[in-house]
Amino acid sequence: MAHKKDEQKEYVSLPYFGINKLLPYLKPYRSIIISMILLGLAGGLVDIILPLFQRYALNHFIAKGTLDTLGRFVAAYIAVLAFQVAANTVSAYQACQIEMYVGRDMKRASFNHLQTLAFSYYNQNSVGYIHARVMSDTNRIGSLVSWGLMDGIWNMSYILGAVAVMLTVHFRLALWVLAIVPLTALGAAFFQKKLVDLNRRIREINSQITGNFNEGITGAKTTKTLVIEGKMEQDFEETTSRMKQTSVHAMHYRAMFSSMISFSSSLALALVLWRGGLITLEGVLEIGTLSVFMSYALGLMEPVQWIVRAISDMITVQVNVERFTRLMETQSDVRDTPEVIAKYGDSFQPKKENWEPLHGDIVFQDVSFKYPDGDEYVLEHFNLSVPQGTNVAIVGETGAGKSTLVNLVCRFFEPTAGRILIDGIDARERSQLWLHSNIGYVLQTPHLFSGTVLENLRYGNPDATMEQIEEAVKSVSADSVIARMDKGYDSDVGEGGDLLSTGEKQLLSFARAILADPRIFVLDEATSSIDTVTEKLIQDAIAHLMKGRTSFVIAHRLSTIRQADVILVVHDGKIVEQGTHPELIAKKGAYYNLYTRQFQEEAVEDAFG
Repeated sequence: MAHKKDEQKEYVSLPYFGINKLLPYLKPYRSIIISMILLGLAGGLVDIILPLFQRYALNHFIAKGTLDTLGRFVAAYIAVLAFQVAANTVSAYQACQIEMYVGRDMKRASFNHLQTLAFSYYNQNSVGYIHARVMSDTNRIGSLVSWGLMDGIWNMSYILGAVAVMLTVHFRLALWVLAIVPLTALGAAFFQKKLVDLNRRIREINSQITGNFNEGITGAKTTKTLVIEGKMEQDFEETTSRMKQTSVHAMHYRAMFSSMISFSSSLALALVLWRGGLITLEGVLEIGTLSVFMSYALGLMEPVQWIVRAISDMITVQVNVERFTRLMETQSDVRDTPEVIAKYGDSFQPKKENWEPLHGDIVFQDVSFKYPDGDEYVLEHFNLSVPQGTNVAIVGETGAGKSTLVNLVCRFFEPTAGRILIDGIDARERSQLWLHSNIGYVLQTPHLFSGTVLENLRYGNPDATMEQIEEAVKSVSADSVIARMDKGYDSDVGEGGDLLSTGEKQLLSFARAILADPRIFVLDEATSSIDTVTEKLIQDAIAHLMKGRTSFVIAHRLSTIRQADVILVVHDGKIVEQGTHPELIAKKGAYYNLYTRQFQEEAVEDAFG
């Protein structure tokens, strides 16, 4: 799978952070970002100034034993503290704004971009991989450009300011304090590398636990019928045990990391007290100045630790940036030309006033096709004319490639060579949305969106009246399904329609497709999950509704497509026979073998009932 290869490459080469690729998402909030940076600088400056207040108090009030100017000193001190609280509050609020806004914009952009990608992208990338790009990666990036930036401004300004003050006040004593910094940085780098590796392993194991948990729930029935509860428990216990051991290992390193930073701070303080104390006794250094160095010695180590951690985080987050930008830069295999977009609009801004009516004449003109990730041609120099109102049935063994033709008609894929004409015009000269708006597609495995029955039906036609909805529902016998529900049309279908049976979802999918009033119908083994009685009712309704409409039926039960205008027999991805039911039976070829074998199987099933 392509996404697995990508995952392996993502930790190999990280030459730059790639902030330029994030600029389009940051520009709308540049005023907030600039304000946050200025407030972060101000906050760092206040933290540098506060020890100087302490120095003044010791040297002026305590050492001299006077309370002169105490009122002004207290007022100034309170004013500085109030400014610091206000600056920190506002900058934290702004960081939260940036995190939420940027994360929201990136999620919207990636979700909308996913709507434009062709089926080949979804064939090559798993749902979990795509979900991580839209959710986890954008969250990490949003956090970095907000809280990471704010903390970075504060820590860098504090370090530079504190070092500058110390070097200015007493150069030699400052060098003693700064000698600890490189050692602290090296130790922090060692522990941070270990923690990054361990945290990566923890995330991997956590993904396995999530997968096992998901399988345990979704496959509960299979687990019970195979009586493998013990094995499932053992596998889950082993995975969670590895999670515990790795987490404990990480906590040990984190504890040692914290202890090292505390030790570095204590060592810096000890050096200040030793060297500063000697200098103070010599009368060269005031006691207030010594207290300033003590404050800076204690305060410097945490920002140094943050810088080391920030470098590691930036390397890690660059992976998120690269994965997100790779998604956004992925081009669809099926794209409308700029000329087509200019005339017909795109999926999000359609120009429906320029849409021509679709009649349903479809012509395959010397079409050759192979899938984007495949090497062999599925179709070669294929020609087929499907006049408006023609019913085309596509049959073949499971996995034979029956959906290929339908995918090409719907422009889910483009022909590798040749053309597909719709109403005499190359399909690529009209917009995808124009075509898709005229297609009613009912899948073998139906999908309903979270919400009510009525909301799902309205996806077929948002402007449909209740009378039209009820008529569409009744035409496919879905009215009996809705009548059994507690709240009727207002009943919740659950996530993906999980509160309904497959057959019930299928009936509602039929009604939704009919409500759209499409010119082209595609039924992909759409009645395979419905009982034979309901299937007969639906077949009769479909026969009536499809009059004058072009239709493609991928059939499971061959008895249902005997009246088709043309039957295409697919084998190993290629069309081996085509004709009407009587013509193909007379040939006694692939279709004849399929039909007689299925007829015999159904006869045996009826006999043993």
